[in-house]
Amino acid sequence: MDLNQYLPVILFILVGSLVGMGPIVLGKLLGPSRPNAQKLSPYECGFDAFEDARMKFDVRYYLVAILFILFDLEIAFLFPWAAAYQELGMLGFWSAMIFLAILVVGFIYEWKKGALDWD
Repeated sequence: MDLNQYLPVILFILVGSLVGMGPIVLGKLLGPSRPNAQKLSPYECGFDAFEDARMKFDVRYYLVAILFILFDLEIAFLFPWAAAYQELGMLGFWSAMIFLAILVVGFIYEWKKGALDWD
């Protein structure tokens, strides 16, 4: 077996590693590192990330985040429908309206249950 056959694979692995790890290493070596209280403060989630992992925290943030992802992904299904709207005809239009109606009913249900309240 000739090792020259493996040269492109080895070269691909080396270049991929350099492209992947190079900016990380350069950023760590050349970038400024000035931590302060503002940078280390809790961000978005509302609790300190550098404490005990077993501490109690508010679940509402995660509930809203999951609901956002759920509805955001469902709305993403409308883009292909909008791109092919002319070819779909009335069947495509009414199927999209049923889809939107189901989304609205789910959103109203979550709203009425208080899943979107921060109080």
